[in-house]
Amino acid sequence: MKLLTVIGARPQIIKAAALSRAIKNHFADQVQEKILHTGQHYDSNMSAVFFDELGIPQPDYNLGVGSGSHGAQTAKMIAGIEEILLKEHFDGVVLYGDTNSTLAGAVAAAKIHVPVFHIEAGLRSFNMAMPEEQNRIVCDQLSSICFAPTQTAIINLTREGFADSQSHFRNGKGRKIINSGDVMYDNSLYFSTFSASRTDIVERLGLTPNGYILSTIHRDNNTDQPTRLAAIFQALTDIADGHGIDIVLPLHPRTAKLLPQNLTPDLHARLQSNTHLHIVPPASFFEIIELERNAQVVMTDSGGVQKEAFFFSKPCVILRPETEWVEIVNEGAGVIADADYDRIVAGYEQFASREVHFPPLFGDGHAAEHIVSEIIKYLA
Repeated sequence: MKLLTVIGARPQIIKAAALSRAIKNHFADQVQEKILHTGQHYDSNMSAVFFDELGIPQPDYNLGVGSGSHGAQTAKMIAGIEEILLKEHFDGVVLYGDTNSTLAGAVAAAKIHVPVFHIEAGLRSFNMAMPEEQNRIVCDQLSSICFAPTQTAIINLTREGFADSQSHFRNGKGRKIINSGDVMYDNSLYFSTFSASRTDIVERLGLTPNGYILSTIHRDNNTDQPTRLAAIFQALTDIADGHGIDIVLPLHPRTAKLLPQNLTPDLHARLQSNTHLHIVPPASFFEIIELERNAQVVMTDSGGVQKEAFFFSKPCVILRPETEWVEIVNEGAGVIADADYDRIVAGYEQFASREVHFPPLFGDGHAAEHIVSEIIKYLA
């Protein structure tokens, strides 16, 4: 059977590696996978070397849509994906997460009755102002199988009526919701076995294992709002000074450029002169794994980094007003601090002074195998 995997951003490429690896190692005689990159996010680091290092097949198609308004970008992707689906006659489409590429793949496939399989289904921030929330909800509604990574995601789908949905598709089959576990947990276990041999970033930055904070900040509601950005960096500098702890900040060039614009001159000067703060370029895939594995605490506005911190048994201060990974907070392994100075400082001090537990919430490390097996049964 032929599956088309649609990706459009770096995190989706990495997630797709787990499925491609499972197909290659366990289902090569049953499944043929082709990969379509929409080109939603262009990254000069997305070279052949990146794909080779992670063991990811090169994309068979690249739509090269580039940036643009949500409507224009998504429309181009829908048209391009539909054309390839009609030409190649795929049996199903595999989608990841909540990008515009996810939305486009779901709409294009559903309109021409190609089954949609959504990995990371059921995640909810309950913030409908987020484009990601809109994308994931639409994709779930159009999916033949919703592969939920956690029991919380299953509960979300059940509350929305998915468990007893009367919806059925052209093949006469109804919708299924399955707790598959998380493919990124698969990847974290797999890649962490050799990540230390691929980078020396911890030693290069002079960091002490389990003796520094990793912080990532990229969401525009933090970077583009001076009050929020100032509160976050004021907290980081005070934590670094007050506790004598190093903080590593892999910053996107855009975020680094905004610091002198959106911080007061005094705070920006303090940031530049603080020897505990290491502002470095964006980390590579293996670098971020090593920084996560060796940190004492993680502080981030990234959903993926929150989850990876949990995988590596690191507590997380969440620099957002909400999180899709509520189980991390419910288990006491994460705290929502938003861009609130007092809550950020308190969050760090809380985790620095007590033991945190990390129960197995994200599956058994074989989510990709479970997913492919269920797709095969559905299409048989």
